[in-house]
Amino acid sequence: MSFNKELNRRRTFGIISHPDAGKTTLTEKLLLFGGAIQVAGAVKSNKIKRSATSDFMEIERQRGISVATSVMAFEYRNLKINILDTPGHQDFQEDTYRTLTAVDSVIVVIDVAKGVEAQTEKLVNVCRMRNTPIIVFINKLDREGLDGFDLLDELEQKLGLTVRPLSWPIGMGQRFKGVYSMYEQKLVLFRPHGKQEDEEDRIEINDLTDRQLDELVGEAAADELREEVHMVESVYPKFDREAYLKGELSPVFFGSAINNFGVRELLDCFVEVAPPPLGRVTEEREVKPNEDKFAGFVFKIHANMDPNHRDRIAFLRVCSGRFERNTNYLHVRQNRKMKFPNPTSFMAAKKTILEEAYPGDVVGLYDSGNFKIGDTLTEGEVLHFKGIPSFSPEQFRFVNNADPLKYKQLDKGLVQLMDEGVAQLFTKEDNNRKIIGTVGALQFEVIQYRLEHEYGAKCSYEPVNLHKACWVTCDDEKAMKEFIQRRKRDLARDKHGQLVYLAESAWSLQMAQENHPKVQFHFKSEF
Repeated sequence: MSFNKELNRRRTFGIISHPDAGKTTLTEKLLLFGGAIQVAGAVKSNKIKRSATSDFMEIERQRGISVATSVMAFEYRNLKINILDTPGHQDFQEDTYRTLTAVDSVIVVIDVAKGVEAQTEKLVNVCRMRNTPIIVFINKLDREGLDGFDLLDELEQKLGLTVRPLSWPIGMGQRFKGVYSMYEQKLVLFRPHGKQEDEEDRIEINDLTDRQLDELVGEAAADELREEVHMVESVYPKFDREAYLKGELSPVFFGSAINNFGVRELLDCFVEVAPPPLGRVTEEREVKPNEDKFAGFVFKIHANMDPNHRDRIAFLRVCSGRFERNTNYLHVRQNRKMKFPNPTSFMAAKKTILEEAYPGDVVGLYDSGNFKIGDTLTEGEVLHFKGIPSFSPEQFRFVNNADPLKYKQLDKGLVQLMDEGVAQLFTKEDNNRKIIGTVGALQFEVIQYRLEHEYGAKCSYEPVNLHKACWVTCDDEKAMKEFIQRRKRDLARDKHGQLVYLAESAWSLQMAQENHPKVQFHFKSEF
């Protein structure tokens, strides 16, 4: 198949939402329709020991939440679909923000009962800043929830989206009869506890005045549907794919992921309208996907995908050209050539070796410590991809070794887990004590759990009163020397040896900035 055909076959998207809106369940059902898995796992199920495909870490199975982005690829209608399922929990938002740099469009999942929640607002803001095309899936229609029009108002007011429903629910909760797809002009009937996979559940109704509708859902429900669809057609703009691709219009679908309901309609529309791989901006120029030469960037690193082999995997988004196995590529930051004998494609934790990959694909590269998040690989050109953030932590704790015999294991575990970019390690200059900084408190629990279960090391935490960690640089050697002498007890080094100022309060940070005007304080690590 030609390069352009392969390029146009790709659809790479992320699924984002507030925790518990049903994001991972939706991912499972999309995989089910794509034939990638035979049985969908229960994300929160004590009775059934199956767990979701995308929740492959042990702690995810126990807690019933996603704590790491997982990547899944499958074929559907002769297209190659790449799904990135992201953590919804705010303590893992940094992982989600980075993942959004690697996708071309997103599906936002909203819980029909809770409506738009705080975390959804933050994530959609990031998408809107980048003009990422957004499709909305309103989930859990088999439960009682907010009125359809009230939900659309919330989407417009809280998320600032211009919406256009492409399906509409018939009733809700106990009265839920199904959805009418305005995109395909088909009625899809809901059968509680049934698998909504049969074609007989989808009835073509081109005209809502058709009396067959009354027979299928009842006269009252049919009249209500006619009235509401008429209102949708009158009030909301017509669906325009160009406006969607520019991030100016968001299609809305209704369904129930756990019942497999409304998911096929979403997927069928998505594969038709979603963009193929898009260009990416670098500091030097814009990289277009149809360029001949390969370029890609690392947006995530995961330690211990397979705890038996202690492997680290760097997730690389292919941005242009063709990535090929056993070919030398330039690692731009290290300025050296590297080749990869075992690049992999993903199905969550299951990996298969691939010979080549195209723009839009996510490739797993075995990493022995060469990669940092944001690193670029090219065929020789020096490029630096933009917009891959590393935030200043907001919560800090001293980390202590709880088992003196396992010092090496603890050290190795901390270094590898910090490389994933979800937490940062600082070593104090005055006493060499180690401090972990994270964006959210749940990260500490995950680190402790993974150290014990993946590295056989135990750690304990001690509170430390800190407000902010700032990276410091200075062009004036004398001013820097004076700053280091006066602030020694507040200084630390990050894992790359960069100097970091640990401010105890907002006031002490302000005083440090005023007393040392020649020193620059950075709140994002860009080294």
